[in-house]
Amino acid sequence: MNLKRIEIACFNIESALIAQKAGANRVELCADMSVGGTTPSIEIIQQAREHLNIDLYVMIRPRGGSFVYSDVEFEQMKLEIETIKKLGVNGFVFGILKNDKTINIEQNKVLVELSKPFSCTFHRAFDEVSDYKQVLEDVISCGFSTILTSGTFPNVIEGKEVLKQLVNQANNRIEIMPGGGLRSTNISELNETVKANWYHSSAITDGSEIANPEEIIQLKNKLQS
Repeated sequence: MNLKRIEIACFNIESALIAQKAGANRVELCADMSVGGTTPSIEIIQQAREHLNIDLYVMIRPRGGSFVYSDVEFEQMKLEIETIKKLGVNGFVFGILKNDKTINIEQNKVLVELSKPFSCTFHRAFDEVSDYKQVLEDVISCGFSTILTSGTFPNVIEGKEVLKQLVNQANNRIEIMPGGGLRSTNISELNETVKANWYHSSAITDGSEIANPEEIIQLKNKLQS
């Protein structure tokens, strides 16, 4: 039986430390929660790396809004990966689409290549694509190791049948990591249907930007039970 793992999306150092202490397996570090996460500052990444023993993945996203990027933004993303690689992180999180809701295979491949030897997660840009079965194959072909997705619905419970399909189609070629409205109150139901190995939550329960340690412990307990 596979050991189930939890990644916590953290928007500040405080959350990252709480996540580690409460038993999270990995931190996804971002800035700007209001737009769903952007690239955090070098200082915050350095601080996080200094204090975390668990894996640290960093969001590479120049701004909120659409996942179609200008040439200037794409150059910025490349530069950020090259810089952040030197800080001892364990992976990167990004995703680039085209205007027609397919993925930009060429640009994603460049960033995955640039990120080596570190793993890459294709983030919830996946939830905006039109043909998720095809895009799953495209993401695999780019060399990503994980897809963070709510199953193309606003949240993981609505998307659970699609998530289940994705896990089956992926067939261990890539991790499908459900995230988006995932809480300790629904993780058991989700896990029963989807049977993923990794799950993703911000574990924020009070409208703040700080993860709730009790919520992380509950997420872990319900996943292992």
